[in-house]
Amino acid sequence: MMNHPLWQLSLMRWREFRREPEAVFWAVMFPILLAVGLGVAFAGGPDPIIKVAASSASLAQALRQDPTLDVAELSAEAARVALREGKVALAVEPGAGSDVVYRYDDTNSDGRTARMRADRAVQRAAGRVDPVAASDALVRDPGSRYIDFLIPGLIGVGIMSNAVWGLGFSIVDARRRKLTKRLMATPMSRTHYLLSYLIWRMVLLIVEIGVPIAFGALAFGVPVRGHWLDIIVLSVLASLTFSAIGLLIASRGRTIESLSGLVNLTVMPMWVLSGVFFSAQRFPAVVQPVIRLLPLTAYIDAMRAVMLQGASLMQFGREILTLTVWLVVSFVLALKLFRWR
Repeated sequence: MMNHPLWQLSLMRWREFRREPEAVFWAVMFPILLAVGLGVAFAGGPDPIIKVAASSASLAQALRQDPTLDVAELSAEAARVALREGKVALAVEPGAGSDVVYRYDDTNSDGRTARMRADRAVQRAAGRVDPVAASDALVRDPGSRYIDFLIPGLIGVGIMSNAVWGLGFSIVDARRRKLTKRLMATPMSRTHYLLSYLIWRMVLLIVEIGVPIAFGALAFGVPVRGHWLDIIVLSVLASLTFSAIGLLIASRGRTIESLSGLVNLTVMPMWVLSGVFFSAQRFPAVVQPVIRLLPLTAYIDAMRAVMLQGASLMQFGREILTLTVWLVVSFVLALKLFRWR
């Protein structure tokens, strides 16, 4: 067994990884740094302070009644300049008579929020009384925060990027340095060579899913409500799928430049469309069927439901079928198209 080609090739994958500090960083540290940065930036909490500009002392005094507004008293022209430069989200100016004019960009969420808060403060300062009394009952349940939404997305991106980039670069670099020609002289089949990459991906998968989940749970209290077996099965299938895609991309490439172009063409649309950093439902309905066919979308949707909602893997037949089809088609094509030189 120790002299079997598949075993020796798998050991070679481990040695290559161990000798590349950059690979360790991208596989282990990068997801953590990304989670820290985005988790702190979107950690939630009280309403954020929004900067606004007022063009009169009376308006500034009224706006300061709202503690979530940072009010700067500026001339009308200076307020418009500050708004145009993005220094404030809203410019409040006196209009004709007792009217008030709100200047803001309606495509900017901060602008819309500032307009609502500013108008509320101005109306109350003018004597408005709410006809219905209201009170707040705050509920902060782990699983509904942005960081909870983010961690499964980062796991999916890590699996995809490490599989496609790691396998693609290793194969093309070996072909470029004529190493594959030497391997052809050994008692090794093409299937053994490609399967060794898939086996190595399974070893690395422990780090790719374990580190982000453990960090999210310890640093931000991200819940894991589903069964670990479901998470493992789903992640193994996703890793095999993206590994097969990486093998297909690298099956004929001869230069790192050509590989980079093909990998970016494959990976970047999924980074944007598959709901890694924000919900894929933000895209128009006409492209939703295409988005649902992407393997990263299938993995992230199922992973979020299992982790955060405690759903069973048996509920995601469509997502599992999507990943399986990508795996089988990509690996079969990779075996047929792969060339040693």
